[in-house]
Amino acid sequence: MQEMQIIDHARQAREEWRPGVLTRMLCSAVTGARQLCLFEQWCEPGRGAPTHLHAVEELLTVVAGAADFWLGDRRRELTSGQSVIVPAGLKHGFRNIGSGVLHVRAMLAAPIFEAAFDDAREVSRRWLPVSGAHADAPVGEPPVPGR
Repeated sequence: MQEMQIIDHARQAREEWRPGVLTRMLCSAVTGARQLCLFEQWCEPGRGAPTHLHAVEELLTVVAGAADFWLGDRRRELTSGQSVIVPAGLKHGFRNIGSGVLHVRAMLAAPIFEAAFDDAREVSRRWLPVSGAHADAPVGEPPVPGR
């Protein structure tokens, strides 16, 4: 019988993803997940996630605030309690359009976070089970499922 694994989110630190964006990984390969990745982000006004894509499907939910989301060439404003399903391989991103902090929760259908960004200066981020921390992928490396 498999043991029940409990994750204490209060002990998980927030990490600066980029200026004005804090991220807390809730569940990933680091915490023992095998098929999903769940994280939260807190974005200052005007900040968010630049255009990028993943090799897997993603669900993005606005927990608090308002955001301009883009998916391919379509744009929509999402507010607290709304989600968008992002198909695998489709470019997307979001930006806080409110005056307060935007709180977003994201779930990916993979145990690690990998993204390919339009901006080559962005680093593809991965939370891997390496000493309980995340590792950075080389700039511009495309997402590869299961890696």
